[in-house]
Amino acid sequence: MKHTVLIPLLCLFALFACEKKSSQHLEVGVDLANVQVHFSPGGSPTTAVINVLDEAKRSVHVQAYSFTSALIASALKSAHDRGVKVLVVLDKSQRSERYTSATFLTNAGIPVWIDKKHAIAHNKVMIIDESIVITGSFNFTKAAEERNAENLLIISNKQIADEYLANWEIHRGHSEAY
Repeated sequence: MKHTVLIPLLCLFALFACEKKSSQHLEVGVDLANVQVHFSPGGSPTTAVINVLDEAKRSVHVQAYSFTSALIASALKSAHDRGVKVLVVLDKSQRSERYTSATFLTNAGIPVWIDKKHAIAHNKVMIIDESIVITGSFNFTKAAEERNAENLLIISNKQIADEYLANWEIHRGHSEAY
């Protein structure tokens, strides 16, 4: 089920209210953001992610705990092939998983790094064109699409995207090449 709505950020993000406190805590002083909400199974989060990736013009920054979705990996490769800068940071588990998109993306010429600083790098985030954030519990996997109860938010808001991008850069900074 897909819902495109304008939601007051004060209601959507109880923690976001007035000002930036630190690089680890953001309080947003905006009234509205364009937010799409998707649930699985049955709500087509993978299709929603691919639709946003197909519209990317400049950049896609990815952080993922588990990334095995061939469909999403192919959409990232397509973006890369049309000149979009695609950069990926993955959890260290992606080095030892039986199947991971890390190898496919690396072979496609997309830079991939492994974040092994944390017990688990559990982020599920994409920042598109520094203005759209995709996040939620949804891992970029077929199981998340078809079998798990997951949620996905697509947030169109430059200020929020800037914060996610700054956090992405921190994690990229302590990660090593795949």
